[in-house]
Amino acid sequence: MAQKYDLLVLGSGPGGYVAAIRASQLGMKVGVIEKESLGGICLNWGCIPTKALLKSANVFEYISHASDYGISVKGASVDFDGMVKRSRDVANGMSKGIQFLFKKNKIDPIMGFGTLKSGKKIEVKGDDGKTTTYEADHIIVATGGRSRELPAMKIDDKKIIGYRKAMSMDKQPKKMIIVGSGAIGVEFAYFYNAIGTEVTVVEFLPRIVPVEDEEVSKALERNFKKAGINIMTGSEVTNVDTSGKGCKVTVKTKKGEEKLDCDVVLSAVGISTNIEGIGLEDVGVATDKGKVIVDDYYKTNIPGVYAIGDIVHGPALAHVASAEGIICVEKIAGQNPEPLDYNNIPGCTYCSPEIASVGYTEAQAKEEGYEIKVGKFPFSASGKASAAGAKDGFVKVIFDAKYGEWLGAHMIGANVTEMIAEVVAARKLETTGHEIIKSVHPHPTMSEAVMEAAAAAYDEVIHI
Repeated sequence: MAQKYDLLVLGSGPGGYVAAIRASQLGMKVGVIEKESLGGICLNWGCIPTKALLKSANVFEYISHASDYGISVKGASVDFDGMVKRSRDVANGMSKGIQFLFKKNKIDPIMGFGTLKSGKKIEVKGDDGKTTTYEADHIIVATGGRSRELPAMKIDDKKIIGYRKAMSMDKQPKKMIIVGSGAIGVEFAYFYNAIGTEVTVVEFLPRIVPVEDEEVSKALERNFKKAGINIMTGSEVTNVDTSGKGCKVTVKTKKGEEKLDCDVVLSAVGISTNIEGIGLEDVGVATDKGKVIVDDYYKTNIPGVYAIGDIVHGPALAHVASAEGIICVEKIAGQNPEPLDYNNIPGCTYCSPEIASVGYTEAQAKEEGYEIKVGKFPFSASGKASAAGAKDGFVKVIFDAKYGEWLGAHMIGANVTEMIAEVVAARKLETTGHEIIKSVHPHPTMSEAVMEAAAAAYDEVIHI
């Protein structure tokens, strides 16, 4: 007889473990199947350890520019192994935190590779090669994603690497080419450049961080070039020759082909979903272009089987997967949760300066036919930013001119990833531009820039 659960979750990333905890809170008996480490990619090889590396780079930059703050520091140097060790220690500590949460919520961790079987069953193969079958009334598939590979750049984890290897390399490369300038690409570009690696970023599209508002893209490119990062937009890597000591990279540009040398190439061209080999086809779960097809509550076409996170439609972000997991289990439990509003999902990029955004860009709002009011407040006019020595960047807000609806916000600067939640909450509450202007913000703070940007949209700005 297969061991029976109310809910089995396949994958313990930020979608899976959050869904499991919420289901336990709602009285379900829950088991979570994980092939590697509790917490999934985000906690072990993504969101958390990358931020630890970025913090190390940030501290090194502070020390390198200590004289700007009236402090004399001599002889500071990068301990690359120490930075990597700290990052791994942070990830391991967080993974232990998930173990604690599982115990607290009486969730069974089931270690091994899970494969869906008909009749709402999952067969789990452990490291010892033994298989055990589990059964549940409901199954949530939350298997996440991995680095996407391009035909011209097959990842070998030696000279052509993905994000996992980029945060655990044996030694710091002298020269690195990063292909792709989304969040992963620019975060690693900042980290490696800050600690002394010569970095080139190659982006196929006309501008870096192409999903962001155009003004944000231009501001980050200026900042990166000032820091010594080589930016090649409208360019494509067509070949990587790894036969020699390093890499010889052929880049097709608007002006013709260029040959570049480097020690290592980082492929940061997005993610592929982990939907192969887990039994989806065997049980008849419908997929389209590498994504599982689900409804607003993450039901697949097979009764009792659900899917959340990177493997379904929507942005591949940890906080999206968590929200989807909660909505999914609350619906299973007979509650009436609201479907997720995918136009109110914040996106954060943790390079320096940081980027944060939500809602429509200015171009998207115009394309949708809105008549808009746009306000922008530069951090160069912020007292707190000046005091902190962080005057780069701005806050840009977009409102519907007719009804005052907050259509979008785009920020670049120090700590803006901590500021974007104000906009998300305000948009959820259908707050207007005038209500933000009249909401007193504390002084001196970086967050004042949100109020000032809103005031700028209505020609009421005080400090510019």
